[in-house]
Amino acid sequence: MFEINLAAPCGIYCGACRQYLLWKKDLLEERGYKVGCKGCRIRNKNCAFIRRDCSLLRKKEIEFCFECEIFPCEKLKKIDNHYQEKYYVNMINNLKRIKEIGAKKWLKEQEELYTCPICKGEICIHDAECFDCGNKINPNLKNLG
Repeated sequence: MFEINLAAPCGIYCGACRQYLLWKKDLLEERGYKVGCKGCRIRNKNCAFIRRDCSLLRKKEIEFCFECEIFPCEKLKKIDNHYQEKYYVNMINNLKRIKEIGAKKWLKEQEELYTCPICKGEICIHDAECFDCGNKINPNLKNLG
């Protein structure tokens, strides 16, 4: 299903974010969280990590960070390094891929990547496990290199 709101300006696939999955599956209280998320775009956050430091995103002059003249900026590089080290997610490569094939095709790829091979449930980037069956899996490990 194509849902542009799940393609964050910074290159994260919101559909595999813990806060999004907790909100979507109505598991916030059950798992001890108070705040969920419907995706960066739908909440007008335009990437919570970068928006506050990026006037182009704040003013909605760009849709994705790759549209900026200084892509990748230092803020994006810092977040990307963190996500690569902790979750094996390469935001900068994701953005290059979105630029190459378009958001719609990229979202389809991400949806397939974050689908559990056992139960077809949704895999969380942050927990490296399926939200439905609990299968421990990190789909990004096969993409390193």
